[in-house]
Amino acid sequence: MATLSSTGSGSTLSKLPSSGHHNIGASSIQQGLVSSPVSTERELGNQKDPGSRSTGNKDSTESAVRHESKDGTKQRSPATIRETKSLDYVIRSMIAGGVAGTAAKTAIAPLDRVKILFQASNPHFEKYAGTWTGVFKAARDIQRTSGFQGLFQGNSATILRIFPYAAIKFMAYEQYRNLLMPTRRDETPYKKLVAGSMAGVTSVFFTYPMDLIRVRLAYETKATPYTALVRKIYNEPAGRHHPAHMSWFPALRISNFYRGFLCSVAGMIPYAGVSFFTHDVAQEFCREHLPWTLKANQNRGLPDKNGDYARPELRTWAELACGGLAGAISQTSAYPLEVVRRRMQVAGALDPGKFVGMWEIAKQIYVGKGVRGFFVGLSIGYLKVTPMVAISFTVYERMKTLLEIN
Repeated sequence: MATLSSTGSGSTLSKLPSSGHHNIGASSIQQGLVSSPVSTERELGNQKDPGSRSTGNKDSTESAVRHESKDGTKQRSPATIRETKSLDYVIRSMIAGGVAGTAAKTAIAPLDRVKILFQASNPHFEKYAGTWTGVFKAARDIQRTSGFQGLFQGNSATILRIFPYAAIKFMAYEQYRNLLMPTRRDETPYKKLVAGSMAGVTSVFFTYPMDLIRVRLAYETKATPYTALVRKIYNEPAGRHHPAHMSWFPALRISNFYRGFLCSVAGMIPYAGVSFFTHDVAQEFCREHLPWTLKANQNRGLPDKNGDYARPELRTWAELACGGLAGAISQTSAYPLEVVRRRMQVAGALDPGKFVGMWEIAKQIYVGKGVRGFFVGLSIGYLKVTPMVAISFTVYERMKTLLEIN
């Protein structure tokens, strides 16, 4: 009988039979799958029953282990190993990310609407800013004037934007992470921070115009048709000329949809980087030091080509806690830049004839309200971002398990 022994970062097979016996009991296989932290595909291949199949194509590897139970019936323990760079993995990770982002954004849509009104200093709601109860008073006024659907004004644009945004962000993070950290032994906090920042910048580049439209929809106090607002933004005269410091940028009307883009990129680097970094570090801390946060009786399947098993799943409440912590810390680190970006995005509604630079907006905020002006709406930001990031990461992890890319 072959037994598995684990030493360091790898596993070795010992006491291999010298005769032609290939079958191994179910208990030995299950012990190797569950208790051994790291094994190689080669070692597991030595344990396979002749009836098991493994297809080793470049894109995806479907592996299965067949064994006999006590009553003599054939059992099958499935495990799927997918190549991270394959199109199959990319599509599955994008679906998982898109669903996670949509679920999270829909859950906090009313808070998002009120926060944008506070950040953009809408004159009808500025009186409510700066207090914990202000968000509820503002929501009450919106409900009275526009009905319950008024709390979700701009959410349709949010959903159209957030699915591709979250899909690209999570997919890009997986790819950057695989590029920078091909094995778990290569993982470092700095590399996780860089991978998260690059993923955030990538997703913003492709989805920024839809974010600007969403903000403008939320800023309008009266219901505005989506197509009408798009035409209005496109025809704003600022897109036909630029100030001297932006002479390098083509004078195209499409640039009206990129107001505040550079500020958004500057804010996304700390926001996405800190978010992914904090979430991963919190998860690993739970797995290594808080075993009671892990789900019981997990089958971690077969290892990948690097000998790494699927990470143990956390309980739902622990996953939400890790995500919430990541959301709160990342929100604090990037909030001042987010306030500047929102003011730049709605500048077209106040003065359609010109672009306003990031430093000019920052100066206006500081002169008008001091340092506190950069943190207007932060309390509602915590109320919004903490559950949003918690839900987003939790749904993503569950979708990864469901789609077999964990």
